[in-house]
Amino acid sequence: MANDMNLSSRTPNPLLLLLCFTTLLLLRTEAVWLTIPSKGTKCMSEEIQSHVVVLADYYVVADDVKGHPLQTISAKVTSPYGNTLHQNENVTHGQFAFTTTETGNYVACFWLDNKHQEGAGETTLSLEWKTGIAAKDWDSVARKEKIEGVELELRKLEGAVEAIRDNLIYLKNREAEMREVSEATNARVAWFSILSLGLCIFVSVFQVLHLKRFFVKKKLI
Repeated sequence: MANDMNLSSRTPNPLLLLLCFTTLLLLRTEAVWLTIPSKGTKCMSEEIQSHVVVLADYYVVADDVKGHPLQTISAKVTSPYGNTLHQNENVTHGQFAFTTTETGNYVACFWLDNKHQEGAGETTLSLEWKTGIAAKDWDSVARKEKIEGVELELRKLEGAVEAIRDNLIYLKNREAEMREVSEATNARVAWFSILSLGLCIFVSVFQVLHLKRFFVKKKLI
């Protein structure tokens, strides 16, 4: 009986394993490959709330160029209000990190430096973009707080849940703002329709009275 109790105490909780697996899915980040045209700009944007940490690493992917050097690119990251957060020129790799101060679309654009590369064709860029909980350095947290294993995974899950909660609150506030704008627009359209109908009735009565006066004056009626 004691052996059975010890065995059951060592058996992982399926719910706990499911939560840890969900955390790993939420924290997983994958690099995005972008095809940069020979002329023009390739951009990527993401809507991010304020006070969110953003980390990114990008580099030119080595294609089968048979000994030719990698094509260099330029990069620029702007905030929703047009502020430049990162700018780099004539590079094959780079990285940037910042904490958002505005809510909206953050745009990262890349283009080839064709001025120094005659006959350059399109190239491939690998971009790894991390935001919020995915950008947190969990190794440092584990060393600082001396946690590991299941406790660390639970801490990651807690951070992911908080991020989801904040995102839901943000979406709820956006929905409330959109609803207020929609209701205000509907009220204005209703008043405009009433004014338009009143103006049409006034013009119609004026026309009828004018025609009646004209016919009486001409003794047509």
